[in-house]
This record gives sequence, structure tokens and C-alpha cells, in this order.
Amino acid sequence: MEAGLTAPDGPGDADLSHPIYDPVRRALERLAREPDWPGAERLNALARELGVAPRTASGRPVRFTVPQADDAHYELRVHASGQVATRSRNWHDLFNALAWIAFPRTKAALNARHAAAIPLEDGRRGPLRDLLTIFDEGGAIVAFSDAALAGLIRDFRWRELFWERRCRVLEALRFVVVGHAVLEQARRPWPGITCKALFVPVADACLRLPPGRLLSYLDEHAAAWFEAAASTFTPRTLAPLPVFGYPGWFRGNESESFYADTRFFRPLRHSA
Repeated sequence: MEAGLTAPDGPGDADLSHPIYDPVRRALERLAREPDWPGAERLNALARELGVAPRTASGRPVRFTVPQADDAHYELRVHASGQVATRSRNWHDLFNALAWIAFPRTKAALNARHAAAIPLEDGRRGPLRDLLTIFDEGGAIVAFSDAALAGLIRDFRWRELFWERRCRVLEALRFVVVGHAVLEQARRPWPGITCKALFVPVADACLRLPPGRLLSYLDEHAAAWFEAAASTFTPRTLAPLPVFGYPGWFRGNESESFYADTRFFRPLRHSA
């Protein structure tokens, strides 16, 4: 029986050609060629091979570790020690580790805001930490050089965005998925997968940068946004985004009727 990455449902079984994996593609392609599922030490070595040295905002080097049975809060433990518990043969934790490698500044900023907020809570997570958690699990950076396209997302005008402005979307809009739960779900794509969108305005030339440089630029700007996020922010601060509406990201979305399905492309609901 195959036990490594080429086994059914192993990392080698993922469709690495899908653009949603572009931010973690270099890491996944390396892992897919290896005979075993990556343990914590392999992921630490992978970060070094890719020239990445993630650090927490507290200055601790990030190290992927075997989970320990203790009472420390996960986010507090990461912030204090840099240790990111990573379960073996677990897609969710694998993509979390790869997100730390691909988005080290953003992940550190999210963790720092959690660590700062937890001691002020009375055992119940507040709206800001709900936002941080939802983005960590299901966030996407939306890089745009045409403000009108970002406006269509905010207004839930999906057919106009993805169909009528299709060519312009391909020119001036990029979806960069950060959330590790969405990356896990995307192994079996379906139109209902929805992210929370963080908008980053960019120049046209920025969208033509080599992938690594664009990723670093967006990581820096997303981190700055979370560092400055007001304590009153909630999950509603970020717009929902049906990512598989992006042209070419899902079989069938080359048809206008695809965007008429309001189960996935919901209209904006106005408050009474």
C-alpha cells in the first residue's frame, strides 16, 4: 500500500495545476515528488529550502512541531514560542504550515492580534478575533488595478463582474487565497466555496511582477492591514467572495448561466 504523497488522498493527489494553489505551488510540487507525507521537521527544512524564515511578531522563529498535550492556548503558544503544532497526515495542518511559508508576515500579524486580544477576553472570543480566524481559515487577498471591479465585488454584482467584465477581470484582478481551510477544500472544487476578501489596490505593473515578488508585496500589505485593524472590526468588515467564479477557475464558468445560480452567487441584501 502506498503510504506517501502519491497515495490516494495524499498531497501528490492534489491538482497542483489549479491557480488557487499558486501561492503554495513551489512547496507542494516539491512535496509531491517525495515518498512520504511531510512531518514537522520536513516542513521546517522545506521553509529553509525555499529561502523563507517565518517569525512571529514577538521575534520567535516559527517551528512546526508535533502537537503536545498541554493547556496553552494555541495562538498564545505560537506567539510565545514560535511553535506551530502540526498534525501528521493532516491536510488542514499541512496547508496551515504552507501558508506560514507563503505568507509569513500576514500569518504573524494575525497571530499577534490574537495574542493581544485573548488576555482581554472573558473566555469568549470577540468579533475582531472572529474576523482574524475567518480570514486565517478562509481569507483571500484581492489585488486590483481597476477600482470598478472591486466595487462590483462589494456590491455582489457577480454576473457583471465575472461575465460582462470578464476580459477586464483577467487583466486587472487577482485572487490570492491565504486561508488554509479553503486550500484544503479546493482539492475538490465546487462553486459554493467562499472566501473573505481583503482588497489591496495595485498598479497594473504590479500584477505583471514575477509571482514571488507579487506574493511578497501582497503579504506585506495584508499584514499591515491586520496590524492596523480597528478593535471594532467584525467578519462583516470583509466582503464575501465566491472564488470559483474567477474566469477559468471552475469547469462550467465559461457560461453566463453559471453566474445565475443564486445559491453560490448571492445578491446583495439591503437592510430594512
